[in-house]
Amino acid sequence: MKTTAIISGILFFLFLGSQIFFYMSSNNIEEYSYSVIKDYEGFEIRKYESSLFTSIKLKTGSYSAASGKGFSILGGYIFGNNKKNESISMTSPVAMTLEKESTMMFLVPKEYNKESLPIPENKDIQFIQVPEKMIAAITFGGWANDKKIQNNKIRLKNLLDKKGIKYTNNFSVLGYNPPYEILFRRNEVIVELE
Repeated sequence: MKTTAIISGILFFLFLGSQIFFYMSSNNIEEYSYSVIKDYEGFEIRKYESSLFTSIKLKTGSYSAASGKGFSILGGYIFGNNKKNESISMTSPVAMTLEKESTMMFLVPKEYNKESLPIPENKDIQFIQVPEKMIAAITFGGWANDKKIQNNKIRLKNLLDKKGIKYTNNFSVLGYNPPYEILFRRNEVIVELE
């Protein structure tokens, strides 16, 4: 009994240590640059700078159905499935539009532009220059799924309506953590403002 408790304790601390290590490592990943314009209770107004993304259109509006497939395609591209067999650094967050047909996007590291990016083997991958924009963002933890995303989308709309802040119908979900990070997960639902 005592041995089992000791082994369980060691395994717990190894797990916790690995999660803290993964969390600290992911803080060194290049992120989509923004500045906080105003911090409200429950959400933020942000200004995002113009940035380049790789993207793939997916024939579903379901986060659960699209996230794995989209990540596999774009992940394959940045891990070397391109004409140069070149690896491109992972960035954060992974973005996905919330529409009838979703688009998943990976931020392109700043060292690249459209001309210097390797040509994808998959012809469905597109490069999109997203202009500077103002958005509202609401943050939630744990693993993202369709229900949590929908609940946070409704919550964000209600908060914006209460403040009289005008917004578009351009909603997206942002995921900041790699799949092996179980603790400290961060997700956001964002909407472009009018």
